[in-house]
Amino acid sequence: MTSYDMLLLRFGEITIKGKNRSRFEKAALAHVKSLLKPYPATKVIREYGRIYVELHGEPAREVSESLKHVFGITSISPVKVSPSRLEDIISAAKEFVGSVPADRHIPFKVNARRVWKEFPYGSQEMNRLVGGPILQAAPGLKVDVHHPELELRVEIREQGTYLYSEVIPAAGGFPLGTNGKAMLLLSGGIDSPVAGWSAMRRGLEIECVHFHSYPFTSKKAEEKVIELAKVLSRYAGQVKLHLVPFTEIQTSLAGTGQDNLIITLMRRSMLRIASLLAEKNGALALVTGDSLGQVASQTLPSMNVIGRATELPLLRPLVMSDKDEIISLAKRIGTFDLSILPYEDCCTLFVPKSPTTNPNLRIIEKIEAGLNGLAEQIETAVRDTETLIIKPHEEVVRSSPDDISSGNMAGAGTIDNNWF
Repeated sequence: MTSYDMLLLRFGEITIKGKNRSRFEKAALAHVKSLLKPYPATKVIREYGRIYVELHGEPAREVSESLKHVFGITSISPVKVSPSRLEDIISAAKEFVGSVPADRHIPFKVNARRVWKEFPYGSQEMNRLVGGPILQAAPGLKVDVHHPELELRVEIREQGTYLYSEVIPAAGGFPLGTNGKAMLLLSGGIDSPVAGWSAMRRGLEIECVHFHSYPFTSKKAEEKVIELAKVLSRYAGQVKLHLVPFTEIQTSLAGTGQDNLIITLMRRSMLRIASLLAEKNGALALVTGDSLGQVASQTLPSMNVIGRATELPLLRPLVMSDKDEIISLAKRIGTFDLSILPYEDCCTLFVPKSPTTNPNLRIIEKIEAGLNGLAEQIETAVRDTETLIIKPHEEVVRSSPDDISSGNMAGAGTIDNNWF
């Protein structure tokens, strides 16, 4: 097995950002460094369009798995480093490829690039000089320059020659936080964690808002949401999770007798609370897991009436995705198995048999106007919100209400239970 010396990380979409390119690369670099904290021996080197991570004995596969989550990075290649002398390069290349059984017939090519122009052999000549000894040592390899199964890339630089062949797909998108901050309404369902991941991939830093209704919802439901936030923190280094007490508001709304409208009323109150938390934390948008037509509150008329409760932009990354697409992505990012655990959240309470799919805004506003103390209840819920700092490899840190308003953060099943 090849022993790797470094990892090569490649940028993607950010290469089109012109004068903003440096800012985007610095953001990706900061994200890389935050995820490398459990690997203290590593050293990060930034070059134009690339990041190199020197491993110094740290496990290449394990570090690669962590860095796959860096937004803005499209792929990773484990690299073997050799002195830039012909005999050393050939020796390292033979070791890199290893032994291949003679009956395998693997299509193969060498792709050499002479970055250090004073090296005495040109790129095309190096393809032959390196490829010949490899073919002699590994008779199972067959030259195929057009459709190689194994392509050995050789970059000759003054400080050393880099050899690599594997290309590991990474998260892509834009570096975390380069497009601002938003509040993710996070339930225990399938959709909202996927919406949060999708938002982060487009350069948003997210803070999560979860509504609970103790004693009607259990501690297991909270633990489930914490674990979902922890999965998302793998892609961000850390995230904040705001736990909002929603029992009093939910009980008041249930007392209106408007059973078919209660989902609409609840969601409007949730948006108002999330908007106030966004204001306190410097967020400029809200993110939800809405998927058009999936449930009663996600018809176009329902989304229109619910969305009128906030002046902030309401981002719905999954709005045109079907359930199979969302489930597939949830499995890929690691949230699906948690999301299907059977622990209820507040959206499973007081759910009517026939929620309206076409609410009337005027009627909704009239009901809300007749609810004495709703505004005060919303302010109380914001005041009593508990904030947790979620990191992927650490215990949960609980912070005081004062921390909510400070905005400090490093770096960066059942009916309707997937909306927020």
